Amino acid sequence: MPEMHFHVRWPDGRREACYSPSLVVKDFLTPGESYAVDDFVEKTRTALNIASERVREKYGFACSSALDQLARIEAAAKLQPSDGRVTVEIFEP
Repeated sequence: MPEMHFHVRWPDGRREACYSPSLVVKDFLTPGESYAVDDFVEKTRTALNIASERVREKYGFACSSALDQLARIEAAAKLQPSDGRVTVEIFEP
């Protein structure tokens, strides 16, 4: 299963390399685009849950790394201004 990293810049300027066990993130996010914090969280929640389910279908168990990444995104989002925007910088194989 192809995995990927997607690099983001949070509204506070912090950069983070995020992990997905699937390329499905490409269906929800676009490099160079910025998203309202809540929208970014919702898009990544959907993508990472789909990715985790793809792992479950293939290997018989959910992807804990995808779910851990989602938890880190949700925690980071709580620290951001509600009107902030998250920029997706690049996708990396």
